[in-house]
Amino acid sequence: MLRIAEGATVLFQGDSITDADRARFYPDDLGRGYALMAAGWFAAREPERSARFLNRGIAGDRVVDLLARWDDDCLALRPDLLSILVGINETWRAFDVGDPTPVDAFERSYHELLSRTREALPATRLILMEPFALPVAPDREAWRADLDPKIQAVRRLAREFGTLLVPLDGLFAQATARREAAFWAEDGVHPTPAGHALIAQAWLRAVGALGADAGA
Repeated sequence: MLRIAEGATVLFQGDSITDADRARFYPDDLGRGYALMAAGWFAAREPERSARFLNRGIAGDRVVDLLARWDDDCLALRPDLLSILVGINETWRAFDVGDPTPVDAFERSYHELLSRTREALPATRLILMEPFALPVAPDREAWRADLDPKIQAVRRLAREFGTLLVPLDGLFAQATARREAAFWAEDGVHPTPAGHALIAQAWLRAVGALGADAGA
């Protein structure tokens, strides 16, 4: 667990789940998803800390896309806390357009991303979040053979780099015991408001800003 210091800059990075339709012409726009929810809840609970939250997620991105824009969209912003959610597009593109990303390539690129961050910003704290998919259709279940090794890669990287890990795949699997998968993500990937809230709660717990008894 870590605490967000007074005046800290918090950066959310990733793909469409993080992007959540943010207005990119407005650099402080957080979109309509978990980044907005987490930032709002944190500000309401700890207004005296005056933390600044930024969102630079871009829909469709894979790790190689994050690498291509990392200098401008991460390192130049010098975040005190960096949160990354990426990986589902590596699996999705393998099935919808036949453009797979082997797990070793995924892990290698992700490792480079984290190494560059640690070298340039050694004091920045890191949070990795697992990619996930919910079984709303048979094809989503077929994704598991490709996605599960990538989830394991994220866990290995979290151990190697000593980051916090938010186990979203397991969290959503647990949530489907309470309501059907589509309640949390209609297409199995993009969260509904309830799904985004689930992510935001897990993220806030990881940074010590939400009690264990709160939420679902």
